[in-house]
Amino acid sequence: MAVFSKPILDSLKRHKVSGKPLFILVATILLLRSRLLTLPKETLQRISRVAKCKQRLSARELDDVLQRVYEKEEDGSKTLLVPYRDRITRLNIKETLPSKFASDAPFFPPLSASAKEKPNIDTSFLRQFRAIIFRVAFPSFWSKETMMVALHSFFLVMRTVLSVLVARLDGRIARDLVSANGRGFLKGLGLWFLLAIPSTLTNSLIRYLQSKLSLNLRTRLTRYIHDLYLSSAPDLRFYRSGLEGVDQYLTADIDAWSESLSVLYGNILKPSLDLILFTSQLSRSLGFRGTTLLFVNYYATVLLLRAVTPAFGRLAAVEAKLEGEYRAGVGRVGREAEEIAFYDGGARERDILTRAYLRLMKHVNSIYKIRIAYEWTEDYVIKYLWSAAGYGLIAVPLLYTRTKRSLGVQTDESKTVRPENAIAGRTESYVSNRRLLLSLADAGGRLMYAYKDLLELAGLTTRLYTLLSSLHDLPPLPRHTVKATDDILLTRVDVAVPHPNTSESTTDDTGKLRPSSNQTSLPLVKNLSLALKDGDHLMITGSNGVGKTAVARVLSGLWAPQGDGADVQLPADGADGRKAIFVVPQRAYMVTGSLLDQIIYPHSYPEYLGSGKTEKDLMEILEKVFLAYLPEREGGWRTRKEWRDVLSGGEKQRMAMARVFYHRPRFAVLDECTSAVSTDVEGRMYEHAKALGITLITISLRPSLMKYHTHLLTLAGDGSAGWTLTQVGTAEERMGIDREITSLESKLADVEKWEERVKELDVLLSTQKLI
Repeated sequence: MAVFSKPILDSLKRHKVSGKPLFILVATILLLRSRLLTLPKETLQRISRVAKCKQRLSARELDDVLQRVYEKEEDGSKTLLVPYRDRITRLNIKETLPSKFASDAPFFPPLSASAKEKPNIDTSFLRQFRAIIFRVAFPSFWSKETMMVALHSFFLVMRTVLSVLVARLDGRIARDLVSANGRGFLKGLGLWFLLAIPSTLTNSLIRYLQSKLSLNLRTRLTRYIHDLYLSSAPDLRFYRSGLEGVDQYLTADIDAWSESLSVLYGNILKPSLDLILFTSQLSRSLGFRGTTLLFVNYYATVLLLRAVTPAFGRLAAVEAKLEGEYRAGVGRVGREAEEIAFYDGGARERDILTRAYLRLMKHVNSIYKIRIAYEWTEDYVIKYLWSAAGYGLIAVPLLYTRTKRSLGVQTDESKTVRPENAIAGRTESYVSNRRLLLSLADAGGRLMYAYKDLLELAGLTTRLYTLLSSLHDLPPLPRHTVKATDDILLTRVDVAVPHPNTSESTTDDTGKLRPSSNQTSLPLVKNLSLALKDGDHLMITGSNGVGKTAVARVLSGLWAPQGDGADVQLPADGADGRKAIFVVPQRAYMVTGSLLDQIIYPHSYPEYLGSGKTEKDLMEILEKVFLAYLPEREGGWRTRKEWRDVLSGGEKQRMAMARVFYHRPRFAVLDECTSAVSTDVEGRMYEHAKALGITLITISLRPSLMKYHTHLLTLAGDGSAGWTLTQVGTAEERMGIDREITSLESKLADVEKWEERVKELDVLLSTQKLI
């Protein structure tokens, strides 16, 4: 300590500094010593986590991260695990609460047809824009986006101030150069390089903040719309929205809106500040007359360009719609590639896509042609008329005596002003004013361009608002009565196709969705009543198009039960997480992910771990559906492929049955989900499902499946919407089978008569050919 204290004491003595501040510093260090040496536990954990994130992970660890996807936090949020360059980036995601959607819904009423077709800068646009900005993009004053806008605004103001300083410094350098003031010239040049540092840094930060703001706006909107669109029951908006080209809305439209808004903000705020500051600076030199002429120039330019501006908002909205149609066509070919190949429909699909592309290109070319006249007028006014007006305004200080004196111009012969000083003063004034006028013309041009961008933003806002209002306007699906018992009870239910305009439906006092009076769709099944208990295996059969799948939609809650006094009562999910009803649709759906994900869907990997099941249990399930060879054939449980294309039709259907065995629901609705499976394998899977205690509700036309059920629901195919419910194995069923056998025997007895008639027709046809 003596080694360090001696120089300090000597320094204090030399500078005559009292020891009081040193005493306070030493005391502060002693008090905080324990705090500095013992960091809080949370801080240490945070540092450890960051250090762990920076470590390179092995291939096995990265594979685990890809499989795990996220970690669930104690507050209910999820932390996404994003692999990046052999490391993990953690991102906490908080789901948007249903209460937030409920509070936002009144701010998104549906648009009128005229507002959708002709977006413009009017009160409707302002209402749409305000709803998106303050309810979604900037949810609170202290949000990250608000702070970013404030920082962006600060640098925009800074750049305007720096532009004024550069203009003044430019005039000063020109003055010193004309007056041959070498020292002043070098000093001005040094200041020029010093001023270039904050100027270039400000420009870079403005571009960075603009891009960052666009990215944050897109992220905010995407998360909000994902939570709204991909909502779970009883909303299921992704199932009922009815919007065409949703992928265009969720990707390109959100991106274009965010980019347009972030760019437009800078293109409006910066030129506006430039106009105010540059005009105030010029008014000192131009005087009253010059300033008045400057404002007259502004007003005339606005009137002229507004008169020739096309409806860019409507054009942008139509372009986005056509772009979505073309993208949807390309996606359709990718999804249905095999079916198209079987039909050899490549040429036909090419014609469809070409037609969609040509419609898009024709519209884009029409926009380009419209822009020729507009941009010609805009450039002529902004670049040339404003430049000519600038020369005239610069001449104002030199033409009127009152301003001449302020510039050092000789107006009286008795004044002894050196000519070189007068020339230097006029040069400084001209160069500064010229630079300010050029910047002013650039600001005015960007404001005029911004009007066109604002019209395009209006079109994008209308499309984005249409998506949000359509999703918010959807009423929730009917809330079925959930009981603690294990029974399914349908009472006087009419099964009918819901009206496409779901916003016209109403909700009664019990919360059930009821169709309005103008929904007059004919019922497929009328006055259906049935009760199912555990072990009451039901088979639903009937000809094609009679409404078998429609009954499954009512049971799963996708369709509202219709009819006076209609009621659907379903069992509740078990406390152990066991589902009450699990529906397997006709088309087997393969989720994006690993082989393991295909079995546990819709569970995630963390939910799979929480269930206590292991890969050994999954292998036993695959053995029951005769797919035990898949892990070895495909490279393991965590192999990630496009399973929709890898697995055959029968394999996909057996994988869907594996999901039933994994979840083990009380009731499983199987809608023609084994049509591509052989009869022997199908029978074994049905036997295993019954052994697991799963009550089957099967929709099928295969008579071989009847023996696995106890009840048979037959839907009439005569258009009467009738139905019959019988018990399999009863005398009534046997009588029905006997009647069918008798009918078939009577038809077989007439075979000889029909064969003779065929021969007669052949003879007649041959005679006609000879003639």
